[in-house]
This record gives sequence, C-alpha cells and structure tokens, in this order.
Amino acid sequence: MAAKFRDAIGLMFLPVAIAAIMIGVSSTAPSPTAPVGAPTQPGPATLDPNIEPTEYLPTLPPTAPIVNTPTAAATQAVGSTTTPAPTLSPAEWQSWSVVPVLSLRARSIYERGLELGNDPQAFSKVGDCQNVESYFLAVFEKPGEYRLGEHTELQETIDYFKGSFSRDSLAVRGGFNVASVLSPFWADRAMCEDSESPLACEFRHQQPSFAIISMETWWSGKPVVEYEGYLRQIVEYSIERGTVPILATKADNWEGDHRLNAAIVRVAADYDVPLWNFWLAVQPLPGHGLTEDAFHLSYARNFFDDPVRMQSAWPVRNLTALQVLDAMRRGVNSEQ
Repeated sequence: MAAKFRDAIGLMFLPVAIAAIMIGVSSTAPSPTAPVGAPTQPGPATLDPNIEPTEYLPTLPPTAPIVNTPTAAATQAVGSTTTPAPTLSPAEWQSWSVVPVLSLRARSIYERGLELGNDPQAFSKVGDCQNVESYFLAVFEKPGEYRLGEHTELQETIDYFKGSFSRDSLAVRGGFNVASVLSPFWADRAMCEDSESPLACEFRHQQPSFAIISMETWWSGKPVVEYEGYLRQIVEYSIERGTVPILATKADNWEGDHRLNAAIVRVAADYDVPLWNFWLAVQPLPGHGLTEDAFHLSYARNFFDDPVRMQSAWPVRNLTALQVLDAMRRGVNSEQ
C-alpha cells in the first residue's frame, strides 16, 4: 500500500509546473517556467499504514458583491451534535462549520443531475495526493479496518455510497492542481478520450451526483487570482453536469497567509455549494494535524473510538469527509 501511495505522488511537481499552459482555457494561465528562487512545496512523505505512529507532532474580486453565505446549520467538529451556525461571510471562513447542510441551490443541482442520468449513489474525488484511494475514504469498504465508535449512524451512508469510496478516481493524482484536472494533457489516455480532461473523463465514467474537490497544491509564486479562476471553472463544469461540488479547505498554510483557503470559501459562497471546512476540523489537533514539514497530514488508523488515534489528521479527515457525505445523502433524501 505504501508503494502504491508513493507511486501516486511520485510525479507531484511535474503537473504543477506545466499543466496550466496545456489547458488553453484561460488568458491568465500560468507561464511554463516558475519564478527563479520561488519556494517549493515539501516532498512527499513515506507513510506506511501498517505502522502505527508512536508520537504525534505537537484576490479575485467577485463580479458582483458576495451575498451568498451558508444557508443552514452544520456540525462544528467531529462530534455527533448538530447545532445552528450563524450566517457568516466568506471573510469569516475560519469559523465556517466543518460539515455543511445541503442548500436549496445544491439540491437543485443534484436534481438536475438525476435528469441527466447521474447516479444518486455515486460520488467522485477530485484532487491531489491527499485524495488517493490508499488513504482517503477507501477504508470504508474494508470491514475490520475502521471502527465508527459513537458514529454508528454513518454506516448507512457507507452502504449507500458503496463502490465510490475505493474508486481510483481519474481526477486524482499526486501533484494535480486546479489547472491540471482541466487539462486533457494529464488525462489517462487508456481511459479517456483525446479531448477529455481528467475531470471530464472521471465524470463520464462515474456519473457522480457529488464530487469532493480538495486541492492542496498550487504553483509557487503564482497569484491566488489564477487558482480561484481555475477553481471556478471546475465548479461551473460540475454544476453544468448536475454534480454537486463539495469544496474542501486544506489543513496547511504553506502559502503563509491562508489565501488559498480564503479563495476556496469565496467560490463556495458565490455558487452556494457545500463547503467542507477541513481546516477547522484539524485545528484542535497537535501541530494542527500536520507533520514536521507543515504540509503532510499526521497518520493513524481509522478507529474513531480511539482518542489517541483521533489526535492525528488522517482519521479526522476520513471521518469528517464521511460526515459530509452523510449530510448530503440526508439532504437530498429529505422532504423539502
């Protein structure tokens, strides 16, 4: 499994460096050469899921005024209690709830997707190395390798989306960023048509009703305006396909001022789509859930009834992502 993970992230930087110039969809696409002396992200960590850790490490201006804000209550953390959350602006993103509730806008996207033939019990993952199936969500299709603890109500959602958790998404690869997933250059030629981007290819094969979009990496030195522009294209394409995009904040602050997370929340607010505030979920953890390189997530097995393991980021990531999917399932199946 560790070898598979290393293979998945072995090309972490090559897509980041040139994908944007291959995409041909934006006049603001990044140039092919990164600035000389620009900082680079830390290299991939070698993680072995069979080894248990013994220590835990301590703007784009909108085209119109942003008026869309979270429309319903959400769970604030990993706990099982749902409480009303205040209406917050995107500038207050650090206080946005971890788990959203499906908005009327998102529900309308979902219902249009059903008309287009999307599978109500399918979701896709779109992202980089923190979304590869070896570590992210696939455990829920491996009985005995996870324990729900007090979250037994989530088993219904595990059963509902069976098959999507362990899917090796065509829109996930180590080093992918918001430009890469829109570029046909990076599509799997064995699975995708010549003109298809990884995103389009994944959606054609999976026909998902939901897509978890989690993009931690970006091209060092490039402005957030470009990141946000590409993210908006991903969201718009998803909406066009009737797939509800679930945007995720990231745990790290590699850029130094949280500008990528701020951009992610702006986009979620503008389009009134679900926001999984993973950043908030890991704030109580030692080192805010990050290893010494301040980028990779701390690891432990997915036993949610073990308070020691729950001091690491990976089980929190898997649990809160499952809680988000549970909220989406309940939202689309509830009476309006």
